[in-house]
Amino acid sequence: MRVLFLFLDGVGLGGDDPGTNPFSRAGTPNLQGLLGDRKLVSGSAPFTSDRATLIDLDPCLGVTGLPQSATGQAALMTGRNVPEMIGQHYGPKPNPAIAEIIQKDNIFQRLIGAGKSAALLNAYPPRYFHSVDSGRRLYSAIPLAVTSAGIPLFTKEKLYSHEAMSADFTGEGWRTLLGDQDAPVLSARMAGKQLARLAGEYDFSMFEYWASDYTGHGQDMSKAVELVELFDQVLGGLIENWDDSGGLIFITSDHGNLEDLSTRKHTLAQVPGLAVGKGHEFFCHGLQDITGVAENIEAMVLGKIPL
Repeated sequence: MRVLFLFLDGVGLGGDDPGTNPFSRAGTPNLQGLLGDRKLVSGSAPFTSDRATLIDLDPCLGVTGLPQSATGQAALMTGRNVPEMIGQHYGPKPNPAIAEIIQKDNIFQRLIGAGKSAALLNAYPPRYFHSVDSGRRLYSAIPLAVTSAGIPLFTKEKLYSHEAMSADFTGEGWRTLLGDQDAPVLSARMAGKQLARLAGEYDFSMFEYWASDYTGHGQDMSKAVELVELFDQVLGGLIENWDDSGGLIFITSDHGNLEDLSTRKHTLAQVPGLAVGKGHEFFCHGLQDITGVAENIEAMVLGKIPL
């Protein structure tokens, strides 16, 4: 059973308030098509249709304070209550204690150990690898999990050959932010189609979208709406080209942020758990917080969830 884990950094389920929540204001026909014309807001979960299930998940995990990226992503990667283990929410990058937990055991390691294929579909530019190698940059939790499993991160060459995805889905950022004018650029819908094709090459694949958290911190509603609508178009291309009979798409986050532009900080909001495709109801059944995601992915890929 194939699983694509689409990780949206900093996306909670906020109120249906177009004044503060871009998910309430934006046009999202593809999300709403999956959710019975509901928006991706707090009042929409729980919901189940023939193709999709939406639940809300707790990112706070019983620990006081606002959830943070390093501990939240580590919990998603390992299935362990990392904030509780280290005594606090922490981020954005893993400290030594979090790094040790991730490197000891994570979903990528488990699936590779079980003989399954796995990949992080993001492509990284040369300057990223130079920064990591020189010690100027630390891996965030997800690349750390991937590399600790012996899986190489994808490079510029993979992006150019359409074997990996740009972090912004379309590739525009490679041109505008990185100055790489030869980088391939896709429409949002074509990016979704490519994402479906690449996910079809692995038993488990993951894509990390960090722009959602960055945009939430910026509190710019017009940019946030533009981002949400771009994501919705990518989702449209993805689900149009996804074979439900052989695979599941799961979308979730590490903490809230983008859903409430009244604050620059992370929020205490529940995060969405949106499953699309084969076994969506079974995957979401009993999931209450983000620590359950890794176990359910493993069970789905290994065929341990009855469908």
